[in-house]
Amino acid sequence: MNSIRLRSLPHLLLALVLTFAGIQQASAQEAATVKKEGVTPGATAAATPATVAAPAAGGGDAAAIAAGDALFKGNCAQCHAINEQVVGPALGGITKRRPISWLLPWIKNSSKVVASGDEYAVALYNKFNKQQMPSFALSDKEITSIVAYITSEEGKTAAVAGVTAGNAPAADGAAAGSGAEAGAGKYMDILLIVLVVVLIVLVVTLVIIGNLMKDVLRGRKDLDGRDIEILEQRFDWGKFYRSPVLRGIVGVVFALVLLYEGVQSVMAVGLNQGYQPTQPIAFSHKLHAGTNQINCAYCHTSVYKSKSANIPSANICMNCHSQIKTESPEIKKIYRAIERKQPIQWVRIHNLPDLAYFNHSQHTQVAGLQCQTCHGPIQNMEVVYQYSALTMGWCINCHREMPLNTKDNKYYDNLVKLHDTKNAGAPFTVSSNGGTECSKCHY
Repeated sequence: MNSIRLRSLPHLLLALVLTFAGIQQASAQEAATVKKEGVTPGATAAATPATVAAPAAGGGDAAAIAAGDALFKGNCAQCHAINEQVVGPALGGITKRRPISWLLPWIKNSSKVVASGDEYAVALYNKFNKQQMPSFALSDKEITSIVAYITSEEGKTAAVAGVTAGNAPAADGAAAGSGAEAGAGKYMDILLIVLVVVLIVLVVTLVIIGNLMKDVLRGRKDLDGRDIEILEQRFDWGKFYRSPVLRGIVGVVFALVLLYEGVQSVMAVGLNQGYQPTQPIAFSHKLHAGTNQINCAYCHTSVYKSKSANIPSANICMNCHSQIKTESPEIKKIYRAIERKQPIQWVRIHNLPDLAYFNHSQHTQVAGLQCQTCHGPIQNMEVVYQYSALTMGWCINCHREMPLNTKDNKYYDNLVKLHDTKNAGAPFTVSSNGGTECSKCHY
């Protein structure tokens, strides 16, 4: 009789694991295909009601509305909203309440209109507790563009209401694609769970079968020495632990981990990325800059015209909070600071070393960068933290990658020509203009 050889189970288990891994990879690829084909490139995940197009009722052309949008957010949004009262009245329907000939002098100098005895102006002034609206040095064209923007927003609101009242489908093609993708992803998850359960059952079954086979073979008397040796073999864990190869591998890995952590600790000396101190007053940027869409320049008044973005003084807070949430414990802290004639002790978060020169106006006004470029999603932060590393390498990488806007700027004409002559096809970046030279920031 030929010798009976007991084949080991690891080969079969390895085959099952590889099979499962292949199925999982195929499922992931299929899900990616569904995702790729289900959403139109460049489309958003889902359309929001604000994107419903609506004609601007007397609102002028698109350029005027766009200009009015920026002017409204920079000058009006702190105290006014389109469809609800904030510090001042809601501005929706303003052209129906007052003609443009009345709005122009009112916005430029409301106190003068009130002093003239205008009946509507005096009634409005008394209705809002005699709180004077600040004067604005805006041109007639700028004020007209603001009114055009307000009127266009009224139209959008009406269009959204019409869609809701008509029970129109809320999902467009992109949303439908997202729904199909979500459904496919759900079925893929269920399929993977079923496959995992099946694999576990197979492994347990094979282990049981192997043990039964061993029990049967132990009862046989025709086994030779080699069969008995295979049947009774056991894995020597003690020998495995004492193996010099294993100890060497563990030692090398441990040393590499210590070295990596040490290098990371040294490289992080002096860096404050993620720094999030507790402020003396619980001010929420998410509420003010996000929900209420208050322009950053309303509080940080010098961000577009100075080297530094100043920390707002208490009187800027009181422009709104003399009327809003006056009983809030946090707002009362502002009152106490004013009564004591002491500044609010805000904790500075973003610090650059004195050896580095940085100018806010050069980046925000000249380069046209948004605050979020360096400060991250500030409009979503309840408590502000340092989002970017703000290291020299971080700044230099930005200068190397950021293209300069040279359109209609004669200062750059010759520079662009020289750059294109030597570097045809390469973008004209800040670095191309000397933005990585040491003297740009260190002098």
